[in-house]
Amino acid sequence: MSTHLFIRPVLLGIGLLNMIGCAANLTADNQDSTVAVQAATSQATIYYNGNIITMEGDQPQLAQALVTQNGKIAYVGSLKHAQNNYKNAATVDLQHQTLLPGFIDPHSHFGLVSNTMGQVDLSAPPIGKIDNIDKMLRALKAYKKDNNIADGEWIFGWGYDETQLTEDHHPTKEEIDSVLPNNPVYLQHTSGHMGVANSSALAAMDITADSQSPEGGNIARVKGSNEPNGLLQETAMYPLMYQLLKTLEPKQAQFFDQTQDYYAKYGVTTAQDGSTTRDAIQFFQKQADNGKLKIDLVSLAGVSDLDENLADKDFKWQTYQNGFKVQGTKIIADGSPQGKTAYFTQPYLTPVPDCESDCRGLPSISQEKMNEMFVKAYKNDNQLFIHNNGDAATDMILKAHEYAVKQTGQAADKDRRIVPIHTQFARPDQLAAFKKYNMVPSFFTNHAYFWGDVHIKNLGEKRANSLSPLATVDKMGIPYTNHSDDTVTPVDPLFSVWTAVNRTSRTGQVIGADERITPYQALKAITSNAAYQYFEEDTKGTLAAGKLADLVILDNNPLTIKPADIRNIKVVKTIKEGNTIYQRPVQ
Repeated sequence: MSTHLFIRPVLLGIGLLNMIGCAANLTADNQDSTVAVQAATSQATIYYNGNIITMEGDQPQLAQALVTQNGKIAYVGSLKHAQNNYKNAATVDLQHQTLLPGFIDPHSHFGLVSNTMGQVDLSAPPIGKIDNIDKMLRALKAYKKDNNIADGEWIFGWGYDETQLTEDHHPTKEEIDSVLPNNPVYLQHTSGHMGVANSSALAAMDITADSQSPEGGNIARVKGSNEPNGLLQETAMYPLMYQLLKTLEPKQAQFFDQTQDYYAKYGVTTAQDGSTTRDAIQFFQKQADNGKLKIDLVSLAGVSDLDENLADKDFKWQTYQNGFKVQGTKIIADGSPQGKTAYFTQPYLTPVPDCESDCRGLPSISQEKMNEMFVKAYKNDNQLFIHNNGDAATDMILKAHEYAVKQTGQAADKDRRIVPIHTQFARPDQLAAFKKYNMVPSFFTNHAYFWGDVHIKNLGEKRANSLSPLATVDKMGIPYTNHSDDTVTPVDPLFSVWTAVNRTSRTGQVIGADERITPYQALKAITSNAAYQYFEEDTKGTLAAGKLADLVILDNNPLTIKPADIRNIKVVKTIKEGNTIYQRPVQ
């Protein structure tokens, strides 16, 4: 590995220092970047003496002061002007800390994050401690004992990663049976696209040697037989996921506040639930109507409910009601690259479970069904968010778009802001199509750290290095976002910034050096671009007069700290519409 790969991020940081030096002059007394909103009767607050990064424009711009009032940003500009025009304001001395717009989560699973609080954490380091199957089994056994779970009751675990286990394979039903023979058990893979059930769980779901794998899924078998070995991939795992949701439903409210606090701790003021049933939508709206939301929550309705949702006259799209809204509809096109179910045009380079040749992963839906869904959505101006990882799945999205445009007679480049989610291995021709059709890809650079080494092994260096091509799409002028997909990886937006800037794997390899971006570009992907993704650019995403006072204060500046240290920056305070919702404890 050549040393020049490690030089570029440092040079980018130095370049940004120079830009910041120029940017600071934008907020001199006679060069205010915004016009002050007329002062209201309620007390204003002036933030000053820090790195106030507005996120306005393609280059960093700094302000000397920011004023909030009535839950909105009242003024951004010079400190002198703020002091002269808001004489009775409260003041916050930032003490050289950094103030940014509140982070906007482009894609995660709020509901699943909440549900993990009622499960066994089986995550591998550095998130958890499970790096072999023996530790996994001991954790499961201890969980039953510590929680006084009776025989016959369901036990769920989440986050295991066979690529990080010493044994380098999924646990089997027999291994789980060895410690929990009398409980139905289902363990969810870190990708969220597969899991392992023990014998009792398989029996409860009536999954036997005679069961056929469903369309878009796979029931893995004991080698040389039809007997299920416990591994259920893609649509085959859905019955277990429904059972999980049913079992944990009574605890939803209990974990709701804890989940919000988790997001707020990382500076997130707008979160997403990446696939939401009608029942869950009703639950979230009830929480919102009861005044329980501390942050904004954006939901993506499940595509299986599309007809019912479109027919429901009381169903509101893209409209906040007490902090909650349903933005659009989520479609799942394929699976997981590290789990070898992502759908590619070229085969995987390593063995794939239950596949003998031309192993290119699985489409989760037929092209015909996807075409139909796109037509319905376009006819109803319904924003679509489509999970796709492999390039073959991305081809399906583009074909469905072209089909729907033809069927509806609409313009191909209408401002729909269709969001291909993950779209990790998109080819250059597909990126060009995103630009042509005004699509807003949401990438997933955390994969470079967590599974970059695995992708090189499974896909080869060329494909692995093309992972989440942020630098390329930035040069093309395509608006893009970057997400965590929590529960797949932690929601921490600053970690996502770190992975976008450094693209360093667990073993220290740089995964796609040419696709590294600057810290400022990476911050745009979770602020201004993320607001654009949700059609909220007029109210969120930058520090500008009239926008919501959604803010985050950091203990260091992502634009000037060494790129390798961005992951160590801590959130000091998170502010939603002027109210502090998280304050870091004094160390």
